[in-house]
Amino acid sequence: MRVSIGLRLASEDWTAASAYVVEAERMGVDCVWSAEAWGHDAVSPLAFLAARTSRIRLGTGIMQAGTRTPALIAMTAMSLASMSGGRFILGLGVSGPQVIEGWHGIRFERPVQRLRETVEIVRRAVRGERLAYKGGVYELPLPGGEGKALRSAARPQPDIPVYLATLSPRSLEMTGEIADGWLGTSFMPEHARVFFDHLAAGAARAGRSLGQLDLQAGGVVAFSDHVERLIPPRKPGLAFTLGAMGSRGHNFYNDAFRRAGYEDAAVEVQRLWLDGRREEAAARVPDELVLRTNLLGTAAMVNRRLEAYRDAGITTLRVDPAGDTLDARLATLARLLELVRVL
Repeated sequence: MRVSIGLRLASEDWTAASAYVVEAERMGVDCVWSAEAWGHDAVSPLAFLAARTSRIRLGTGIMQAGTRTPALIAMTAMSLASMSGGRFILGLGVSGPQVIEGWHGIRFERPVQRLRETVEIVRRAVRGERLAYKGGVYELPLPGGEGKALRSAARPQPDIPVYLATLSPRSLEMTGEIADGWLGTSFMPEHARVFFDHLAAGAARAGRSLGQLDLQAGGVVAFSDHVERLIPPRKPGLAFTLGAMGSRGHNFYNDAFRRAGYEDAAVEVQRLWLDGRREEAAARVPDELVLRTNLLGTAAMVNRRLEAYRDAGITTLRVDPAGDTLDARLATLARLLELVRVL
């Protein structure tokens, strides 16, 4: 099992972020992911880190696909792959209507089809093919205009891996069919089939197996002999996911937890959050949900969670090591890596 980490650029400076990733690389971490919501973009931090590292892989986790044309995504991917010596991973997702329509002013329409066509166009572009494409969302060149099918002027980068962050059954099947890896959220090893059955069905359509995808999921890692103290601080984050990561009509995270058997809690937490009762929403999050979506407790307890992720089929554990300081986070990460190596 490999280990990947994410950046916390909303709450720390670039010097600390760089030091964290450089030390994680030295420890043997496989990959670092840079996310975007409505703050920092996912791309610029990776260019910053590419100049300071030499081995760790650098991924967008995720780049919001609908906010850029497929050609621009391909240009960005080729640039980062070139400057990092082939270490770049293109992670894509559709985000949601609140961000896409509210922040970017773009209609959240046909997101799964848009993501599929984006991947198809990006792969053609990075292989150095001329972009002549006709899909349900994108058509290149535009008909009736003066554009012509162009080939990238950059050196082809055909081996850029594409990972998709997906949650709904239809998008999971597409991921199994076309992606190199899956970036899982709202994931619990005990309910892995909620995701993996759909991923496997899509993979089978493409004539391959689920084992040919890099399956990434995980959560916060925190060590303590008093696990009951680790649970309450994690509940507001889960309440935000269940209540705020979408609207009443569209919350893909909430839907995933409901499919895993937590419908009553998911519906109630969302209702409380959207009614402005956020403390009550956090209190309504079940302890079990916190424990199953993270790796918390004694070394033995964390080790059992590692075994659960491994046995479920996760190939790369994506973690957020707990700690109020850089040294504390690195200490947590080092302790986790020791357990992973033994496992």
